[in-house]
Amino acid sequence: MIKENISKYLGLMRRSGNLVTGQELVLSSIRSQKAKFVLVTEDIGESSKKKIIDKCHFYEVPFTILGTKEDLSKAIGQERSVVATENSGFAKGLLKKINE
Repeated sequence: MIKENISKYLGLMRRSGNLVTGQELVLSSIRSQKAKFVLVTEDIGESSKKKIIDKCHFYEVPFTILGTKEDLSKAIGQERSVVATENSGFAKGLLKKINE
């Protein structure tokens, strides 16, 4: 479950245009080494989860597995299982909120 403060922060990131959504766009962002942080839902498919996590490890991009697709979709207003940010300030803020 995604806490309310994280959900609101994800919504803010989406509205400000600092959120990359969807598996292909996130993978592209990781490969181009622009992604600063990746959030993957717990209920994403196993092959998709492995592909994203392997790319994060290879390119040394921090990531977390948190919440469900429904939680994330509600927070950002789009049906997604994985999101990333290319903004280091938002990445640090999101990581801070996750660790609270």
